[in-house]
Amino acid sequence: MTEVRRVQSGSPWEETIGFARAVAAGDRVLVAGTTSFKGRVLYGEGDPYEQTRVAFGNALEALKEFGLGAESVIRTRMYLTHVRDVDEASRAHKELFDSVRPAATLLVVEGFVDPRILVEVEVEAFRGAEQS
Repeated sequence: MTEVRRVQSGSPWEETIGFARAVAAGDRVLVAGTTSFKGRVLYGEGDPYEQTRVAFGNALEALKEFGLGAESVIRTRMYLTHVRDVDEASRAHKELFDSVRPAATLLVVEGFVDPRILVEVEVEAFRGAEQS
């Protein structure tokens, strides 16, 4: 039977909604939708580049709980509230993952639970991933 392990980050929404920041099941580690909030403080308000950078940083912090880093990431998803922010979010993604080249999806959505959020990201990682 595959062991499933869950990690919490302390986000207030984890408790309200009832979810884990990250879940490892077998060789896969999935990181839930992550924003640039750290506790109750939003970093990069009004700045899509900074929000993307911090959100992925928060997601990568969750991966560290499983002994993984950016090199283990096989898929990313970026959700933006404005198409005008695509270039800035993409720039942050490239800086973090250019050498890894995960499968990536970028979507423009209606909005998030806090209207100051411009970007939300998801990450999937694979344990034991070999680079090629």
